[in-house]
Amino acid sequence: MSACVPTRAADPTRSTTNHPPHSPPPTPPRRFRVAGADVSASIAVFLIALPLSLGIALATGAPLQAGLVAAAVGGLVAGRLGGSALQVSGPAAGLTVVTADLIHRYGWRTTCAITVLAGLTQIGLGCLRVARTALAVSPAIVHGMLAGIGVTIAVAQLHIVIGGTPQSSVLANLHALPAQLAHLRPAALSVSTLTLALLLLWPRIPGRAGHLLRKVPSALVAVAGATAAASLAGLTLPKVALPAWSGHALAGLPEGPVLGLATAVLTITLVCSVQSLLGAVAADKLAAGRPGLPARAGRSDLDRELLGQGAANIVSGTLGGLPVAGVAVRTSANVKAGALSRNSTMLHGVLVVVAALLMVPVLELIPLASLAALVMAIGIQMVSLHHIRTVTRHREVLVYAVTTLGVVLLGVLQGVTLGVAVAVSVALNRLARTRITREEKEGVHHVHVRGQLTFLAVPRLSRVLHLVPQGADAVVELDGSFMDHAAYEALQDWQKTHTAQGGSVEVTGRRAGVRIGEPTGLSGQLSEAGDDEPVNSTGCRCRPWTPWRNHQCDRVQPAPSPGGHPGGSGAPGPGGCAAAASGPSGHELARGISAFQRDTAPLVRGELARLAREGQRPAQLFLTCADSRLVTSMITSSGPGDLFVVRNVGNLVPPPGQESGDDSVAAAIEYAVDVLNVRSITVCGHSGCGAMQALLNAEPTGARTPLKRWLRHGLPSLERMADTGRPWRGLAGRPPADAVERLCLANVVQQLEHLRAHESVARALRHGELELHGMYFHVGEAQAYLLSGADGEELFDHVGTADLSA
Repeated sequence: MSACVPTRAADPTRSTTNHPPHSPPPTPPRRFRVAGADVSASIAVFLIALPLSLGIALATGAPLQAGLVAAAVGGLVAGRLGGSALQVSGPAAGLTVVTADLIHRYGWRTTCAITVLAGLTQIGLGCLRVARTALAVSPAIVHGMLAGIGVTIAVAQLHIVIGGTPQSSVLANLHALPAQLAHLRPAALSVSTLTLALLLLWPRIPGRAGHLLRKVPSALVAVAGATAAASLAGLTLPKVALPAWSGHALAGLPEGPVLGLATAVLTITLVCSVQSLLGAVAADKLAAGRPGLPARAGRSDLDRELLGQGAANIVSGTLGGLPVAGVAVRTSANVKAGALSRNSTMLHGVLVVVAALLMVPVLELIPLASLAALVMAIGIQMVSLHHIRTVTRHREVLVYAVTTLGVVLLGVLQGVTLGVAVAVSVALNRLARTRITREEKEGVHHVHVRGQLTFLAVPRLSRVLHLVPQGADAVVELDGSFMDHAAYEALQDWQKTHTAQGGSVEVTGRRAGVRIGEPTGLSGQLSEAGDDEPVNSTGCRCRPWTPWRNHQCDRVQPAPSPGGHPGGSGAPGPGGCAAAASGPSGHELARGISAFQRDTAPLVRGELARLAREGQRPAQLFLTCADSRLVTSMITSSGPGDLFVVRNVGNLVPPPGQESGDDSVAAAIEYAVDVLNVRSITVCGHSGCGAMQALLNAEPTGARTPLKRWLRHGLPSLERMADTGRPWRGLAGRPPADAVERLCLANVVQQLEHLRAHESVARALRHGELELHGMYFHVGEAQAYLLSGADGEELFDHVGTADLSA
């Protein structure tokens, strides 16, 4: 069976030399195949990478060939060894300022050596498995760094756009700009203006023709159009000059002060690593929105990505190339072009090599002003208004602004260091800025705590709490997201003391991040459980229903008051969360809906709103019985948008071509496979199935009721069960308990056979785009079993031994 997973391991002590007839046939050699989608994606990325690589090399002041070397190495080395299958690496605009400064200080050959040393450092960090640590850097710092680099690039390239020469720093460029404007070169300005116009207008061409034309990258159109216009007009402009490869400068021994070189290596390592790791995460998010993408292509190994980037920088620096990092523009183009594997990235590197060797006469027609306009546009785009709005909304605009200004005025490493210092200061300020107030209302003293309750706020908390008179009724309202151990103990000690003196204390509040202890919301006692789920108005601690996590509510027992009675007013009775919400009377469904609207809807509204906007994209079709004891979300820990569920009596799949009078199952299968592009289908049976019992007890003749007409689709399962020549080992190796259980198990296997007969399923299986699974849920044991097989046996193993989502 193609849906079975082998579970029997070969015995290493058993010799097969004496049994040649049973020896497995030799494995045929694997052929290297490249999907057509990878080929087309590689061409699209190559067309973007070629002009960008030359433009970035121009902006750094490096030999223009260095950009092509870095692009080729990024595609071939980082593409093959990196941990992200779809990320495209090469010379990045985020490294332009750093590389230009190094070339100005130490020269080209030493800069190449620094690149090699940075690559070695990256490999060391990858071996230490610290890649995830880089993601702890505040996004405000990262976006501020990129914005500062973008400003620096744009100001420098503006001089080339108007026909001048850039200076070594932003302040020097700004100071020299009036003189450059006074001596404009119309030819350079016209070519630059045409490049920028094509970059801006090409993606906005309307209509069907525009849809087709937009498939050609705007960067290629802009540079090619400006080059053609300059050639036709006969303009005299500085153009790309690619000397012979025999004269290309390679890496040399580093020369310069040790501290300066170490700082340079650290800077290159920092920028390359952070940009590449964030790019890998972004590539995963882009891939997650692609239906039908192989699972291995959508998950990045960040430590391996760091190793791959390090190897690429070693090779690029050794061959005289620019530093290499993951590039967002090329990665986005790769994913959107339909790339399926790392083959597209590697093929783009091959195309760059071919262009560098065979297209030199064409490349040398490109005006430098056109490349400068292209890079300047990229620099402007790095100052993202979306990022500015985001950091403003999260009150981190100060971190963003300081980092940006630091990078512009001082340099990348200094700007990032300033940003980190400001981010830490802001975090400490937020942690210490806790507002604690007290007021009396109708004889009850209300203490309101706003902000994080940490040891820094304990003195103020104690001072306010001791202002509450002895024996008075008090309510402590916690309105924050965290309470540490020191604050917890201070509040608990005061609570015990105040209660012993005859007073009453009720602690209320709904918080999301409490780890040491939190109030229950009803009992007025602090819980030692350390749960971080909020307590709702009915005394139930609920966990949000997020993808693949079932929503659950647990009864929170009120703690006894000093008089021996449960504390808190309006404590719910024993009827459960939903029953407590609506009282002992009324329709159960109405009470459940009421409890959902009050307690669960606020928690799931954001997730459901996202699904409403984006539409459903389930990865699994789950076909199971209509039995009320099978709660699919519970046994699969799934949430909204995860499963496309089909339920019917007996979890039956009518074979195609039969006049069943009911096409609902076939329609659901076709929709799930052809429209939703699900990656797997699971047929789930269960113990004590009434439909299987009815099949066993069916009379040869009788009235053709709708139920009996439907159950005839289970007759092949009866025949399979009656096949005495078919070995069965039941559940986890034990034989079936009775005839009903055996029929339930045989029915799952038989319905998988019916599934394979459906045209859409058969086609997806042939293309390797779909997997079939059999599952059995034992209701009494609350245990799920997954179908596996070996040597023709049909066996259901515990799910823990196999991966249903593999």
